Amino acid sequence: MPDSQQQPPHSPSGQTDTAALLLCGARLTDGRTVDVRLGGGRIEAVGTAGSLATGASGALAAKVDLTGYLLLPAPAEAHAHSDTALTADGHGPLAYDDRAVRRRATEAALLQLGHGATALRSHVRVGDVQGLDALTAVLEVRRSLRGLAELTTVAMPRVLTGTAGADGLAMLRDALKMGASVVGGCPDADPDPTGYVEAVLELASEHGCPVDLHTDASDPARLARLTAMAGGLRPGVTLGPCGGLGGLPPEVASRAADQLAAAGVTVVCLPQGTCGSAERRGTAPVRLLRAAGVRVAAGSGALRDVSNPVGRGDPLEAAYLLASRYGLRPEEAYDAVSRAARAALGLPEVRVEAGFPAELLAVRGDGLAGALSLAYSRIVIHRGRVVARTSAVREYCDSAAESGLELPRQGREEPS
Repeated sequence: MPDSQQQPPHSPSGQTDTAALLLCGARLTDGRTVDVRLGGGRIEAVGTAGSLATGASGALAAKVDLTGYLLLPAPAEAHAHSDTALTADGHGPLAYDDRAVRRRATEAALLQLGHGATALRSHVRVGDVQGLDALTAVLEVRRSLRGLAELTTVAMPRVLTGTAGADGLAMLRDALKMGASVVGGCPDADPDPTGYVEAVLELASEHGCPVDLHTDASDPARLARLTAMAGGLRPGVTLGPCGGLGGLPPEVASRAADQLAAAGVTVVCLPQGTCGSAERRGTAPVRLLRAAGVRVAAGSGALRDVSNPVGRGDPLEAAYLLASRYGLRPEEAYDAVSRAARAALGLPEVRVEAGFPAELLAVRGDGLAGALSLAYSRIVIHRGRVVARTSAVREYCDSAAESGLELPRQGREEPS
């Protein structure tokens, strides 16, 4: 059955994404405390606390108490590698059999969903040893996650030019027929990077699908050619992680940023580390790119694989690093993992306002800076229903230090 004809998913309790849900006492980033009513997978209404007791039909809505939580648009994971995730502790060759890939891709997606990412884009290798097996497994995971998170796949061949590239090109065509929705890859690894990009763009134009390419962007001439070729392609081109831009002379990097902006290319940086297809560590110069008008999103990259054995796959950590290390304001940093990331994935914008998709994340905290600093307890909402909860409790032993003081303490009470 096509995706558009799927019936609303059911939760274990029988709640569907069309049921009314009332989020009570949530704090917004502008300081207001509100109730938010959800229904039909969208935000139906936002009102002052206590003003929205019933659903649109007049029936009482199920309630979730968000007192003490900050309510935000849910983040999206713009750059994942679920086929190789969680393999850092493995021994010997990486297993690409169906069962192994399904297991780690599922676990990785659920970890990232628990962090708040209700939409994920995963780059999946095709060709060589794994053939199409890894893609087949990840597409099965995508179907199994329906109702919990939206997972899209990027088919990523190694070589597309020359004699060896003929097989890669045929494999890429098969991947799109199977259900991969984005054309990707790493042109820097092909003997003919320009030919690689030409093949990708031609196939993407033929199928009407987006392009998401890995590049270090350390070669300004190569990046200029890629940008000029990619400009104007619809539905769009994304590049990442572009860490090499930060090592270029300022005037060269600034010229490259202007070219990217003029071409409408999105850059997905990886502040938590690199991924297997990147040649060097480092994060793209996000302030320079933003100042030039480039849409900059942030992804997680490697999730505990050989490229980053301690990768967390946490969008809020990516935002934290953008704020703490790269000088973005908390609002700008969170925008990179939420609004900009969703736009990079071709998803509609989310605001905590009536009429917008009910893709939300509640984080314990009073303000965005505090939430990015101490984002322990989280409630994740996808298509209008709670799909994940994480609760953290911090306690201290009795001591004279707290006597007579009203110290902050996180209690054991769970939101209802």
